[in-house]
Amino acid sequence: MKFKLYIFLLLFSTMIFAQQKQVETSIDTTKNKIGAEFKLTLKTVVTSTSKVEFPKLKNIGPLEVIQSYPIDTVKKDGTYELIKKYGLTQFDSGRYTIPSVKILIDKKPFFSDSIKVEVANVKVDTLQQKMYDIKDISSVDEGMGNWWIYVLIVLAIIGIGAFVYWYVKKRQLKKIEEEVYKTPIEKATSLLNNLEQKELVQKGEIKEYYSELTDIARNYIEEAIHIPAMESTTSELISAIREASTKKKMTLTPETVENLERVLRQADLVKFAKSKPLDFEITEDRNKIQKVILTLDNAIPTEAPEDIEDQLLNEAQRQKQIKEQLRKKRNARIGYSVAAVILLLFVTTTYFVVTKGFTYVKDNIIGHPSKELLEGEWVKSAYGSPAVLIETPKVLKRMDTEKVLPKETMALIKEMQLFTYGSMIDNFYITVSTAKFKQPTDIDLAKALEGSLKVMEAQGAQNIIVKQEDFQTNEGIQGVKGYGTMSILNPATKTSAKAYYELLLFKQDQGLQQIMILHEEGDTYANDITTRVLNSVELQRANN
Repeated sequence: MKFKLYIFLLLFSTMIFAQQKQVETSIDTTKNKIGAEFKLTLKTVVTSTSKVEFPKLKNIGPLEVIQSYPIDTVKKDGTYELIKKYGLTQFDSGRYTIPSVKILIDKKPFFSDSIKVEVANVKVDTLQQKMYDIKDISSVDEGMGNWWIYVLIVLAIIGIGAFVYWYVKKRQLKKIEEEVYKTPIEKATSLLNNLEQKELVQKGEIKEYYSELTDIARNYIEEAIHIPAMESTTSELISAIREASTKKKMTLTPETVENLERVLRQADLVKFAKSKPLDFEITEDRNKIQKVILTLDNAIPTEAPEDIEDQLLNEAQRQKQIKEQLRKKRNARIGYSVAAVILLLFVTTTYFVVTKGFTYVKDNIIGHPSKELLEGEWVKSAYGSPAVLIETPKVLKRMDTEKVLPKETMALIKEMQLFTYGSMIDNFYITVSTAKFKQPTDIDLAKALEGSLKVMEAQGAQNIIVKQEDFQTNEGIQGVKGYGTMSILNPATKTSAKAYYELLLFKQDQGLQQIMILHEEGDTYANDITTRVLNSVELQRANN
């Protein structure tokens, strides 16, 4: 009985193990040259209802993922075989271990096998192959980015402003041409001709036609006879004309006044009672108005002719008035155009603030230095000896260490190399340094961290808050990480700003390797830069 129980437990455990082993791991080669591609293949067999999630990785252990291939699916007897491949590479020679990769199958984790690979140096024949000096750093043309979108938006707004200026100018010039006439009869005659050219009757706009027709007559009466015709009702206007005819001794026949009254009352019916006259009635009304205006003009007593000097003076005053009108109109056009541009800018900015947020508008329109660094062309390079391989938004420049470190420290150092970008008072500051001591020294990374902070304090750092924890690179090299905040004193403005820093220290072969990043506290773009930089840190082993 016990024997059967043991057999059952053995078969049961074997079945469980077989169920858990759902991921097969393989690689195309375990030995490759620097920069060459390893193809890591992960296979799993699942049912049609299973949900499989392969991870999206930038690095798998010490190897960089240069290509994530699409998933291949093969159907086999009601099951599906999913095949996922990753293209990996490494730019330093040595033996490496590709760690396990977690795959989720129906939200349950399964792990691939770890595989050891070897990366060999490329042999260089220094006898037959010519050697050349290292070329200087050359600038790389950056892509266009998205700046052209904002340029187009600004140009479109300016174009709309120019259109508003042109449109208002056209209407103003037309209005000036209508307003500037030598005599009221000349203006009235011209406006009547323009009214016929609009063809309002043919378009069925009878109300607009009668409105303009009676306005022309009222304007003429107001300017020539000096009666407030535009503000008067039809009855008031007729009474005022009869009264003016007596006072000014105008020879007007009752028929002339009656014709004017008929047309004005017809216009009132059209405008307020929606009456629609026949075509021949419209023509007759237009002719009546023209005849009334000419009759009124002939009936106005002529004044004594002005002498030549008075005529010239009046003409000069008229031209002066025209220039003043033009100046006012021009200022009005500019005001309308500027108002239109400001309104469009306000509407556009408000739209982006509502949809994207104020920070997006500020960073993309006004600009943000850290954002430009994050989205720019990054550089991956090795600095110092043993080399620190690191990816940064800009190339780090070599500095003279004697100008940075005190003489007491330099007396203990056999060799030191320092590379920096920016300064402590800039938006973003990064340093990479490697040092070897003259005498064998048991390096305490915690004390080295304190020493580095004292150097920063001597350079203007104040109120330093530090936290410390262990740090390990992708290759397994142990180090110390210090991070926290500090106040940076600007010697030029005598003001201080709050900054955040992260400091990595490693010890190898009586030497010290250090990476320090400093930026303005609360800068989200700088935080992303810091994370990307620190994730890229790789160290050359001192015994290689």
